[in-house]
Amino acid sequence: MSNFNSSRWLLNRRHALRGMGVAIALPMLNCMKWDSLKAAETPPPAAVKRSVFIYVPNGVNTLTWQIQQAGADYQLTSPLASLEKHRSQITPISGLYHPSGIGQAHECDKIWLTGAKVSQEGGAFRNTISADQLMAETVGAATRFSSLELSVTGGTLAWSRDGVPLPAERRPISIFQRLFGEEAGGVEAARRRLDRRASVLDLVLENARSLRSQIGVEDRSRLDEYLHSVRDVELRTERAESWLDIPKPAIDKATEAQVSRNIAPAEAGDYYRTMYDLMVLALRTDMTRVVTCMSGSESNGLAIPEIGVPQTRHELSHHNGDPEQLRRLTMCDTFLAEQFAYFLERMQAYGEGGDTLLDSTQVLWGSGMAYGHSHGNANLPTILAGGRALGLRHGQHLDYNLPKIGQYDMTDSRKHYGICSRPVDSNARLNNLLVTMLQRMGVETENFGDSLGSISEIVA
Repeated sequence: MSNFNSSRWLLNRRHALRGMGVAIALPMLNCMKWDSLKAAETPPPAAVKRSVFIYVPNGVNTLTWQIQQAGADYQLTSPLASLEKHRSQITPISGLYHPSGIGQAHECDKIWLTGAKVSQEGGAFRNTISADQLMAETVGAATRFSSLELSVTGGTLAWSRDGVPLPAERRPISIFQRLFGEEAGGVEAARRRLDRRASVLDLVLENARSLRSQIGVEDRSRLDEYLHSVRDVELRTERAESWLDIPKPAIDKATEAQVSRNIAPAEAGDYYRTMYDLMVLALRTDMTRVVTCMSGSESNGLAIPEIGVPQTRHELSHHNGDPEQLRRLTMCDTFLAEQFAYFLERMQAYGEGGDTLLDSTQVLWGSGMAYGHSHGNANLPTILAGGRALGLRHGQHLDYNLPKIGQYDMTDSRKHYGICSRPVDSNARLNNLLVTMLQRMGVETENFGDSLGSISEIVA
């Protein structure tokens, strides 16, 4: 019988199961915890780095949302009260904006993680690569899925290097099947399907290249974008095939039953929590290290009848100052913050080599719009959480407005809406935060989009 009081049973975190030429990384086990003896023998491995991005559509009721004190002694407002227990793991940030977002009211979700100056050339929306995909290029090779794109009501936050949107999955049962389900018809059937897809892609590329020599310069540019998109699918196909012989993690029946149900979006609370449970499950089994989730698109946020909000979030955002609509918008804000608090709690529940899953995961939760009624897109609602093991530090409200305005006057709605329409500090850019997060993930860059540098206040 093994002596569990000795250090002989400890395994190196890099230990792998090897066979048939394949190495399968093990999940974090209790027997991989480092005591002083083991640490003295071998340096501990570098922490796994993860990132999650969660989007809130149509901004918030900024009159009830706005935190009015900067620094460590800030008071969370009523809609954010559920985050009090996570105070040491979060940094609310006020005053950030996307310079490119001014005048781009209906593209706020599309540029939230790109900060691109979007255009409508030839009737086609143009974007640039999103921050999550830059991270996926850096850390994605170690996992079955380089990134995971989810959505509650449609839309996506993820954009490829060619500015092509990556589709997001919105059905929990489909998400679970993709992550942990058996391949339909078995591995060999899946391999044949991927081989057929590869053959089709080869034929498409061959025909497209032949066509390229016969068309004009402008059409060639558009065709090249298309070919890049096809190449992206080709790479994903190759990646999927390379993982076919590596078993997916086994999930216990109780967990599977909880997260793989057919849940109607009308059951909003259950729906959101199930999506968050799936995200936690994907991260802790190391199926991916980069996740984006649209909690609603600008045009299609969920109604929440269970709390007495029958309107969609888009309807509520165009409140025209109606007190009842504003009250319901605050109820919706409160609900979304509570679901986020649930996600943070679940992330903190899982230990990993002395840290928690949240410690190794930086989470950005926010919106590309401050308030929806007039499409104000400065002073963006933003909360950064987690990532202690990545070098982030929390416990303060970082406010770029107060040094210039002195204090908030929440009794004058027009004055506050003005702060949310035009930035108080033109240097306070959301891309500054994104470049900071990119660097925490090991992406070697000093800038991203129109960033002016990283944010030192959030780095330990």
